[in-house]
Amino acid sequence: MRENLAAAIAAADEVVVSDGGSRDRTCEVAGSLGARVVEGPAGRGAQLNRGAAATDAELLLFLHADTTLPAGAADAVHAAVASGCCGGGFRVRFEPTRPLFRFGAAIANARSRFTGIALGDQAQFVTRETFARLGGYREWPLLEDLDFARRLKRAGRVAMLPLAVTTSARRFVQRGPVRTVATNWLIWTLFACGVPPTRLVRLYRDVR
Repeated sequence: MRENLAAAIAAADEVVVSDGGSRDRTCEVAGSLGARVVEGPAGRGAQLNRGAAATDAELLLFLHADTTLPAGAADAVHAAVASGCCGGGFRVRFEPTRPLFRFGAAIANARSRFTGIALGDQAQFVTRETFARLGGYREWPLLEDLDFARRLKRAGRVAMLPLAVTTSARRFVQRGPVRTVATNWLIWTLFACGVPPTRLVRLYRDVR
């Protein structure tokens, strides 16, 4: 986390860490590196909204703790917004860089290009005005990123940036890539059929 946060601080004008009750040294480390820390109950959607509320920045980028921004990320985001995009995301690569994970990243990146939807591990970004107009993230335990990306796409033009963020493949390593991918697709399918995230979170936790 320290390396990822240091990279974010080097790239951004301001970094807010939204902690959801961690029991390690996250808050201490984040504060020592110069990030603003906000704390509250766990829950991805709620934590993202708390982080956004803690800054007046006109451009927001949401970065998972296990994801690292590439060089040039800030310039690329600003250029996309200057061109008229209301938000978007990055390509993704997984660490470690095993052949199977490279294949998985290629599929994810193709999906994003085809659908115009970047998920949370692709460092979603959005203008403050659009974020406020959309009402922020749904305060769900998961799938808040998919829901937000869908609403963002309807709000205006989105950018799928050619730069790639690097995110940890630890869940794939710990639980196996086949089981993890199959469970993800099952969750997305059930969500599309109307099953609420509050029920689906039990499936997700099984592969964490």
